[in-house]
Amino acid sequence: MKHLWLTAYTDVLESLRARWFMVYALVFGGIVVVLFAFGLTESRIMGFSGLSRLLITYIQLTMAILPVFVLITTVRSVAGDREAGVFEYLLSLPVTLAAWFWGKMIGRFLVVFLPVLVAMMGAIAWAVVVKGAEVPWATVSYYTGLLVALAWCFLGIGMLISTLARSADVAQGAAFVVWLTLLLFLDLILLGIMIREHLPPETAVAISLINPMQVFRTATMLLFDPQLVLLGPAAYIILDNFGNAGYIAYAVLYPTLLGTLCAALGFFFFRRSDLP
Repeated sequence: MKHLWLTAYTDVLESLRARWFMVYALVFGGIVVVLFAFGLTESRIMGFSGLSRLLITYIQLTMAILPVFVLITTVRSVAGDREAGVFEYLLSLPVTLAAWFWGKMIGRFLVVFLPVLVAMMGAIAWAVVVKGAEVPWATVSYYTGLLVALAWCFLGIGMLISTLARSADVAQGAAFVVWLTLLLFLDLILLGIMIREHLPPETAVAISLINPMQVFRTATMLLFDPQLVLLGPAAYIILDNFGNAGYIAYAVLYPTLLGTLCAALGFFFFRRSDLP
């Protein structure tokens, strides 16, 4: 465990010195500034106003930005070290392969998740102190859990790609293809194709819920739209099979398990690969 946390600490320090982290942190900090500048805490849409409205908008923007940032930055973890030729030095240290691999993953998770959390908590603190808004703690807790699950999911996918790719450029290209595929197969395009192929609605919805981005998107809608009216007839299938509480649990557990499975596969291939 000591070696694992030392590896995580080293990865955190390395990431903090990288330019991408500065851009990454400024993006999420800038999002909050822009949302306040446009007065979203004072607007009212579909019965939601104040901090709830700001959180809804922030989470929707995070869904578009967080996955691609996590993938593009994470896929260089193993592939970048392999291409740079530093494996000989790193693996000559008295650190096990498991401690090195999972330490890098935990360190990278802290780096990619903390700016998102700090920006959200900063928005909450500003709204409470300056605007006197009430904090919907249940919503904040649920959204935090969703963000943890989303970040961990794409972090695991990124580590798997980084292990399989032989160079950093190939890894980044593969990461972009994965993100673009998941983005294109959100509910509208996917369901349109499946309806054209005359698949049963239950099958179409089940396939769409394999996509972690779709799961996250639907889960964020559930709190301000408990009946999922925006999804149309697909909402009946989801709510009849999961229920509100069941889908909330699924939206947190499924991406977390998927990310863990991808990371475990990545470690399996990493341990069996021809290491320097």
